[in-house]
Amino acid sequence: MSGFVGVVVSDASLQSQFTQMELRDLNSKFLSTKRERGHVTIKELPPMMEKLKGLNDMVTEQTIAEMLAESYPDTGLEIDFESFLRAYLDLRSKARQRIGNLKTAVSFLKASTTTNLHTINEAEKASYVAHINNYLGEDPFLKKYLPLNPATNDLFNLVLDGVLLCKLINVAVPGTIDERAINTKGVLNPWERNENHTLGLNSAKAIGCTVVNIGTQDLVEGRPHLILGLISQIIKIQLLADLNLKKTPQLMEIMGDSKDAEELLTLAPEKMLLKWMNFHLKKAGYGKTVTNFSSDVKDGEAYAYLLNALAPEHCDSSTKNIEDPNERAKRVLEQAEKLDLKKFLSADDIVEGSPNLNLAFVAQIFHHRNGLSTDNNQLPAQITPDGDDIQDTREERAFRLWINNFGIATFVNNLFEDVRDGWVLLEVLDKVSPGSVNWKQATKPPIKLPFRKVENCNQVVEVGKQLKLSLVNVAGNDIVQGNKKLIIAFLWQLMRFNMLQLLNNLRFHYQGKEISDSDILNWANNKVKESGRSSQMESFKDKNLATGIFFLELLSAVQPRMVSWNLVTKGENDEEKKSNATYMISIARKLGCSVFLLPEDIMEVNQKMILTLTASIMYWSLKQAGGGNSKPAESLPEVPEL
Repeated sequence: MSGFVGVVVSDASLQSQFTQMELRDLNSKFLSTKRERGHVTIKELPPMMEKLKGLNDMVTEQTIAEMLAESYPDTGLEIDFESFLRAYLDLRSKARQRIGNLKTAVSFLKASTTTNLHTINEAEKASYVAHINNYLGEDPFLKKYLPLNPATNDLFNLVLDGVLLCKLINVAVPGTIDERAINTKGVLNPWERNENHTLGLNSAKAIGCTVVNIGTQDLVEGRPHLILGLISQIIKIQLLADLNLKKTPQLMEIMGDSKDAEELLTLAPEKMLLKWMNFHLKKAGYGKTVTNFSSDVKDGEAYAYLLNALAPEHCDSSTKNIEDPNERAKRVLEQAEKLDLKKFLSADDIVEGSPNLNLAFVAQIFHHRNGLSTDNNQLPAQITPDGDDIQDTREERAFRLWINNFGIATFVNNLFEDVRDGWVLLEVLDKVSPGSVNWKQATKPPIKLPFRKVENCNQVVEVGKQLKLSLVNVAGNDIVQGNKKLIIAFLWQLMRFNMLQLLNNLRFHYQGKEISDSDILNWANNKVKESGRSSQMESFKDKNLATGIFFLELLSAVQPRMVSWNLVTKGENDEEKKSNATYMISIARKLGCSVFLLPEDIMEVNQKMILTLTASIMYWSLKQAGGGNSKPAESLPEVPEL
C-alpha cells in the first residue's frame, strides 16, 4: 500500500541473502561509485569492499584484491549490481575461511541453519513454533494451518499473508489490533497481504518491538532471520509482561528492607527477572549471582537451586550435586515439567547457554510459581496512578514508544528515569535534527559524576532552544531531577517539531507558509468534506471526536476501500466509542500510519494525541500524492513517522 517497494534483484535466491536495509545500503554504495567513475569494474572493488560490514574488521584492502583475483582474473571486467552482490558474498565466505576457526564453525552449524550472511537458530525456531501452536491452536482462522511442523518451513510460509503476526501480537498484548481490521479471507491478493504486514509492523512498534531494519517487503519475501527476530521480540514482550510493580506488586518483596519502589520502577523487565531469580537463589543458599541468561545458567546448577526453592514437592535436592551439566539439565527439565511449564528449551539449549530460550524458561517459572507473598498485593501509595497521573502514564508510554521507534542505541524502558542523564534526549535530538548535537561535549553512560549529567541536559535545553522549542526558565538540572511535567512538555514539543518537519519535507510551503497546526486541522476537514461527508472538527479538543467517527471518515477519504462501515457504531455510549476507536487505530496502522495512541486517548479527546494522529494521516496522504511541490517521497530521509 504505502510501502516502499525496495531494491529488487532478479535472482530470488541472491535477494534472499540480504535484508532490504542491506540491499539499499549496498545499492547506494554501488551507484555512488558508478556515478563517480561511469562504471564499476573489479579493480574498483577492493577500497569499496574494505569498508563493508563483515569485511572491514576481517581483511585488508590488499587481501580483498588477492581474493578477487582468484575469482576474477580480469580486473578491468565491468560488473552490474547483481555481480557486485555475488562478489561481496564470495569475499565474505573466503574471509571466514581464511581467518575463521573451522572447529567452531562446524560446531555452530550443528545447531543452526546458515546462509552466507544470516544464521537461523533451529532450536529457537522450534521453540517459537511450539509457542504458536500452543497459544493459537484454537484460533478460528489459523487452526486449519496448525500445528506447524518445526522441521519444515511451515512457519515462514504461514507468515506470508500477514495474519499470523497480527494474531501473535494480540496474544502478547491483548486488544492491540482490532481483528476486524485484519484481512482474513481464504486467498489474499498482494495488496491485502501488504495491508496485513503494514498493520502488523506498525502494531509491533506500538507494543515496543524494534522494527527499524524490517519492512513489509522483507515479510512478503519471507526472510527467515528477520521473521524469527520479530517473533522473538513479540514472544519476549508477552513473557515479560508481568515483570513490573503495577502488574505484580508482590515484587516489592525482592527489595528486602529497603523497599525502594523507585529503584524497581527503573528496572527493565529482564533485569527485574534476574533480580527476582537472585532473590530466591540467595534464600536457597546458592553462592553465586546470576547476571545473564547464558553463561551463568549453562551448567544448570542455578536452575536446580531455583526449582528446589520454589517447588520442593516436585524436586529432588540431589539434582544440585550432579556433576555432569547435561545430566543436571535433563533432570531440571524433568522437574519443570511437573510444574506444567511449556517446553521452551532442551537440555542442550541450557548447556549451550541460549540466552533467548533461557530467558523464556525463567519467565515461565516466574509465571507458574513466583514464590512471593500473596499478602503483599498493593502498590506503594507513591507510585499508584490516579487522576491526572493516569493520562501522564499513557503519554509516558506514547513518548517512550516514539523514542524507541527511532532505533537509537539506548532502549528506553522507563521514560522518566532513562532520560535523566540527558544521553537519550541527545540521541533523539540528533535524529530529529541531524548535526545539532555536539558529541564532543557529551558524556556517554554510565555516568558517575553528577555534573556530567547536568552538562548533557544543559546541551539538551540549548539544542531545544535552537529548534525554537519553548523552554523558558527550564534548566538542565530540571531534567536530571526527573521533573515529569517538564519532561513530558519537552518531548511533546519535540514530537510536534518532528511532525511538522516531516510534513514540511513533503510540502515545503503550504499555501505560502510553513505548515501549522491549523493547516493540519483545515486539511482534515477539507478531506472529509471533499469525500461527501458532513463531519467537521472545530479543534483538536473537539468533544465530538470522542465517537471516533470523524477519523474513520478521514481515513475513508484518503483511502476509500479501507473502512468497512458496517462495523462502525454511532458512538452513543462508551462501549460503542471504544469499539470505533479501537477499529480506527488499527485501520490507521493498516494504512501505514505509525501511531502510539490508545483508544482512551480518542474517547477522552487527548489534544496532543489527536493532533499526532491527524498529522500522521496527513503525512501518509501527502506522501502518496508525491508531496505536492516537494521532493519525491522516496528521497525523504528515513526517520520515524509520528
